Parts: sequence; C-alpha cells; structure tokens
Amino acid sequence: MIKIAVDAMGGDNAPSEIVKGAVEAVSERPDITVCLTGQEDIIKKELEKYTYKKEQIEIVPASEVIETGEPPVNAIRKKKDSSIVVGMNLVKRGEADGFVSAGSSGAILVGGQVIVGRIKGVERPPLAPLIPTEKGFSLLIDCGANVDARPSHLVQFAQMGSIYMEHVMGVKRPRVAIVNIGAEEEKGNALVKETFPLLKECPGINFIGSIEAREIPHGGADVIVCEAFVGNVILKLYEGVGATMISMIKKGMMSSLRSKIGALLIKPALKSTLKSFDASQYGGAPLLGLKGLVVKTHGSSKANEVKNSIIQCIAFKEQAISEKIGQCLSPREEDIKEP
Repeated sequence: MIKIAVDAMGGDNAPSEIVKGAVEAVSERPDITVCLTGQEDIIKKELEKYTYKKEQIEIVPASEVIETGEPPVNAIRKKKDSSIVVGMNLVKRGEADGFVSAGSSGAILVGGQVIVGRIKGVERPPLAPLIPTEKGFSLLIDCGANVDARPSHLVQFAQMGSIYMEHVMGVKRPRVAIVNIGAEEEKGNALVKETFPLLKECPGINFIGSIEAREIPHGGADVIVCEAFVGNVILKLYEGVGATMISMIKKGMMSSLRSKIGALLIKPALKSTLKSFDASQYGGAPLLGLKGLVVKTHGSSKANEVKNSIIQCIAFKEQAISEKIGQCLSPREEDIKEP
C-alpha cells in the first residue's frame, strides 16, 4: 500500500472538494491509503457523506490552517500544527510516501525545502506541472518556485524534468527545449544565452534547442525549461486563453437556432476534444528535487484534480524518482575538491 498525506484544509474549495477527491482516489485505486490532515471534526463531517473502505482513509489531526496571505516562512515556523506542516512531517518521517496540497504556494515551497529537505546536489527545487498540448502533454519547469534562477539551476531543471517524463510519464528520450524569443541560438536574454550552451553539452538529456511560446501548445518539446517568472506567465496565459476559448465557443453555439442544432451534432466530438486540453486530468505540480514527494495542486482544485494528484504519486513512488534524481545530481567524490 502506498500512503499519501493530503492537506484537507488547503485551497478555495476545502475541505469538501479535497475530501471528495480523496474518496474518489481510494475508490479507484485499492492500493493506496490517504491520510487527511486537518481539523478532525470538520473532516469527519465531510467523510460521512460518502461510502468508502474505512481502512483506506485516516484522519491525522491538525488544529491550524495556513492562509494564502500569510508570510510563508513565518507561517511554517509558527504554525507547527497546521495541516501543511503536519502533512510534510509525515513525509519527512517516512510515514507517508507523498504529500498533496492545494494550499498556500509559498508555504508549500518553503515547507518542502525546510521540512522535507532538498536532495544532496540539488540547488533549487522547481515546480513542474504537466500542460496539455496537441500531441498529448509537456512538462513546464519551472512554473513558480524560482523567479531568479541561474544557468546551473536551469540545467538541473532539464535533468530532473527528463527523469520525471521518462520514468513517470513513459516518454522515451524526452525532447528538452529552453523557452526563447526565437529559434536562433544567439537570441534571448542573458540567462538564456548563458544556459543554452550548457544544455547543449549536458549529458543524459535530449536537448533540441529553443522553443518559442507559440510552439508550446503544438507539443514542440516534452520538457520546457524556463525560470519561474516566465513559466508562471506561460501557465496562467495558457489557463486564461483555454477558459476564454471554451466560454466563447459555448456562447457562439447558443447564439441562434441553427447553431444550437449544430451544437447537438458536434457535442460528443467537441466534449472529447476539450477534455484532452483539461489540465486537471494530469494532477498537480510536483516539487522536484526534494527527499520526499510534495505535489502542489491549483488553489481552485475540484475533486477530480485532487484525485488525479493523489494517483500521480503512485508512479512517482514506484519509479523511485527522488532516488533517480539523487543519483543523477548528487556530487561524485572525484568532483568534490579538497578545501
């Protein structure tokens, strides 16, 4: 059995959608146990709405909640009995194989590094969500953890992203590209120009060069490397354009009797197409490079995304991704210089 701790109090739709997602996860996968961290009475009340195998869900009490607007460092230090800190400590002690939360991004990033800890050799842990593309999906790394990254950080992002895509998502020799304003090697800002040759020379990754933003939805690369400011802009624009397009399509289909008739005819095909571009089906964004698994889901996550975030932890654990990253990035003895 794989045990996943889930922050029942984090996110806009907590605890109802979080608990519902946990129930759906254990109903779909008999090989997992979920530990819901949070205020016991509230969680119990939500669980009473569902029928599930009682041995697959347990409650780990946590009396405090870290709110989105709280300073992350202070919140992690002072709220020792918060649902986030309690859940991460379960991972740290080896009592859970992963932790999932839709709560404060800042607190999750700080807690991941301070409580769970970085793998030896990892300079910065990046957030790496899967985004839908014309060819299936791509990994966007980093999307929010390191807004002032250095070239060496981006190289590690490429290495960690390649390991994740190959061993968790089953993509053989994933294509790695760096986000740029043109395909030419000499283009880009100082960070991109300095990183490009390092990626070219990096063994173990399939680097294909630069990728422009317009090529990302077409699936131009499997691992899309950038620093967090650029990555977060790409992710939010992606989500905003997707939601706007869906809204406009629905509005257009309801604009006249003819369009309504046409809508009925194309509804099955359209529903299938739109579902393929639903990012929630891929779960949350793992914080790669930690000693244990921490997954951040959207603050607005509904039950389906919570369920998929829990289930995605299974492959991460089974494929020993943290161990593989450690083997790849940990400094070798011959590389450590004598003081």
